[in-house]
Amino acid sequence: MGEQEKASLRRQPKAVWATALAAAFAFMGIGLVDPILPAIAANLDASPSQVSLLFTSYFTVNAFAMLLTGFVSTRIGGKRTLLVGLAVIVVFATLAGTSDHVNALVGFRAGWGLGNALFVATALAVIVGVASGGASTAIILYEAAIGVGMALGPLLGALLGGWQWRAPFFGTATLMAAAFIALLALLPTMPAPARRTRLRDPLLALGHRGLRTVAGSAIFYNYGFFTILAFTPFVLGMDAYGIGAVFVGWGVMVAIFSVIVAPRLQSRLGTVRTLAAVLVLLALVMVGYAAAAGRSVGVVVALTIFSGALLGVNNTLYTELAMSVSDAPRPVASAGYNFMRWLGGAVAPFAATKIGEVFGAPVTYLVTAVLVLVGTAIVLGGRRYLSAHAPAPLS
Repeated sequence: MGEQEKASLRRQPKAVWATALAAAFAFMGIGLVDPILPAIAANLDASPSQVSLLFTSYFTVNAFAMLLTGFVSTRIGGKRTLLVGLAVIVVFATLAGTSDHVNALVGFRAGWGLGNALFVATALAVIVGVASGGASTAIILYEAAIGVGMALGPLLGALLGGWQWRAPFFGTATLMAAAFIALLALLPTMPAPARRTRLRDPLLALGHRGLRTVAGSAIFYNYGFFTILAFTPFVLGMDAYGIGAVFVGWGVMVAIFSVIVAPRLQSRLGTVRTLAAVLVLLALVMVGYAAAAGRSVGVVVALTIFSGALLGVNNTLYTELAMSVSDAPRPVASAGYNFMRWLGGAVAPFAATKIGEVFGAPVTYLVTAVLVLVGTAIVLGGRRYLSAHAPAPLS
């Protein structure tokens, strides 16, 4: 990151920092359940694949709700949309903590996904609109918030979940309520834009070959991402504190590599080349998981933490491409892109866990490796559409 970007980051208004902090809290909700997945299965008498539906319901609703975010925010304004999203998360996170059956918990996580979609999709647009220093600085801030949330989610889940598996849900509700108050006080009222987004606009935006290439590849990339996040806790065979410690290390790597390393690699190698290279490395990590699963917990731990570096790089580059590669307005392009990529996040947890239950963990990871390579092929096959509209380097 250059001196100009560093100075720009320091000069952000309070509203930007409040929104970024709230975004970090929102992303904590993704990794929050990681350390307590085995505990939930044990306490609610559920199988790993049943527990994995906590991710599947969350991301299925999250994906389809992305198509609604622009429709809602362009009618009631960005601030109100953020506050509605936060309020929905508070309600359903609290309800999740009261669940006595895995099906109820899965249902409440689906409602949580609706709130998360309203908040997260709008947060990026709000940060881009309010931040000083341009879109690149805003994206760095947004990805930093994601990284911090990914790192702190497992930590909160471990600290609270080691005491009581319900506690992380109540803890998240409390944090999101605090974020609601902060945004209510610090974020200026944002009038609805003159042009209202139609429900079909995000899908129409995917007609652009560049955006469709990015989103199509992201489906398979996110399948790999959430295989690690939702399936690997069962492979580790640790308690909540152990799983939490591993995924805190993973989240720290996501944060560091998304903010610091991704811009440098992009500047040196180019966006498309970096994306493809990291996807190939991610596929190799999956092969390593297949070889180590059930044989070496230490290797699984090392691969998990290392994967955070790869995911951090590509998180930033996928987001930057999605926001820049087409002529669609950024909120519309983001909604279309997120709709497709979260479908990968919806399928992966249940599919990966079910394959593991039937065929064993090595097969899960080998299937994932193949799918990540499909994502690589999509990037390389559509590289001329990406290169024609490649974003300027972040550094």
